[in-house]
Amino acid sequence: MSVPSDIEIARAASLRPIEEVAARLGIPPDALHHYGRHIAKLDTGFLRGLGAGTDGKLVLVTAINPTPAGEGKTTTTVGLGDGLNRIGKRAAICLREPSLGPCFGMKGGAAGGGYAQVVPMEQINLHFTGDFHAIGSAHNLLAALLDNHVYWGNELGIDERRVAWRRALDMNDRALRQIVSSLGGVRNGFPREDGFDITVASEVMAVFCLARDLEDLEARLGRMVVAYTRDKKPVTAADLKAPGAMAVLLRDALMPNLVQTLEGNPAFVHGGPFANIAHGCNSVMATRTALKLADYVVTEAGFGADLGAEKFFDIKCRKAGLVPDAAVIVATCRALKMHGGVAKGELGREDLRALEKGMANLARHVRNVRKFGVPSVVGINRFSSDTEAELDLVRGLCREQLGVEAVVCEHWARGSAGIEELAGRVVGLCDEGHPLDGRGFTFLYPDEMPLWEKVRTIAREIYGAEDIIADTRVREQIRDFQAQGYGHFPICVAKTQYSFSTDPALRGAPSGHVVPIREVRLAGGAEFLVVICGEIMTMPGLPRVPSAEQIRLDADGRVEGLF
Repeated sequence: MSVPSDIEIARAASLRPIEEVAARLGIPPDALHHYGRHIAKLDTGFLRGLGAGTDGKLVLVTAINPTPAGEGKTTTTVGLGDGLNRIGKRAAICLREPSLGPCFGMKGGAAGGGYAQVVPMEQINLHFTGDFHAIGSAHNLLAALLDNHVYWGNELGIDERRVAWRRALDMNDRALRQIVSSLGGVRNGFPREDGFDITVASEVMAVFCLARDLEDLEARLGRMVVAYTRDKKPVTAADLKAPGAMAVLLRDALMPNLVQTLEGNPAFVHGGPFANIAHGCNSVMATRTALKLADYVVTEAGFGADLGAEKFFDIKCRKAGLVPDAAVIVATCRALKMHGGVAKGELGREDLRALEKGMANLARHVRNVRKFGVPSVVGINRFSSDTEAELDLVRGLCREQLGVEAVVCEHWARGSAGIEELAGRVVGLCDEGHPLDGRGFTFLYPDEMPLWEKVRTIAREIYGAEDIIADTRVREQIRDFQAQGYGHFPICVAKTQYSFSTDPALRGAPSGHVVPIREVRLAGGAEFLVVICGEIMTMPGLPRVPSAEQIRLDADGRVEGLF
């Protein structure tokens, strides 16, 4: 008997009307803007009335460095939300919206998996409520206004060699990374080097996800630096009189999206910056809304804890005033064996030696999360090929060497019934508060630390690196940003998600390596410095065999191949 695919499971589910899902959080029908029967946005007026009252407990789900073997972080986030509701807690989950780039590229769908999914899966993975289109439109409006300003006399004195604002597209397209624009004569403007980033790497996306409300959104948009004059003075979106029109395009998108899990529990899916090239967290609007409405809020941060969790703590929590109560670090025996040197085709065989070697990756993530003062538990996402000896080894090493509990979870196959134990453990961690060394939640570095030292601190403390390096041009840029008053900004590192190093093939827990900084970008509206390391690209390319080749409509017009 074949195992049903994610899309087959999602299609077979009986979805509840979105009003019923909203009612579980006390959201009245008139606060919903409907996008069909099963998707809604929450009205801005309703959101304004949520200021009073206490917040629920905030739980972060993160993971080891991803491998082709699979980890299941989003699946665990969904499953844990269902599990908390199953044991009688009022819980909601907060996820990012999937980008079309990975959906048609390497990853396929990104709405969980098995019996731990958010639905309607096809709409969430494709155009959903149009938020990404609004973000891309606002981004490219600003690009058009900038070039138009230069064309009509350049009153601000923009140096065309120092235009910092690229264009954006929500699709993997390597051919657009570096282009020359405005060819074809005087009527088309002034030719210059340009390029595209994927929409999820856009600063508009970052601003969108960090904004507290519409007013904060417009103010942050205005502070985005888009170019420099010949004497290197910054030119902002506000100088181009762009934020008002951009906010108009983003007004409806900023309202959080409400959907449901397969078990009918509430899920906010809103915003979607990548964690390997951006800050990797869903919107502050969605998280703060959920915290006012639920007793427990389960959210995720993209990729491994070295990227997603570090940015969640040091950027999102710092900017939004959030205090996480607990963290779940997701791992699988298969992925740990791969970190221990086993090839993908051999992962179905028991290999305790490789598993123990691969535990070094999990160990570093556990210790890194502990540096922030956040108590954690390991969730072992079980595969059918896992043996009891392998599971016992992971549990034992976690308990004896790392001082954390590891709980085996079967939510992919059994839904909430397969994750009750982890849900209970998470409740226990939240109730205990922050017992680690008597500390509360803390950041990895203080605001006043110089920018260069912040990057070095992340590299040494989180990646296990010996140091960071950069050429003279990058060092001078960082010194200039420091002198211009941006020294208090946190750091957003763009690097490969597959390794603690900048070499994606270097698995496990490498130490003593050097992190090369290739480029730095100022995000004045998001209020962080983007540090691009190694060979990472802010416009990804499609793989040799993209998922798009398998996605199609069947004879009844239903989507197939979106897994």
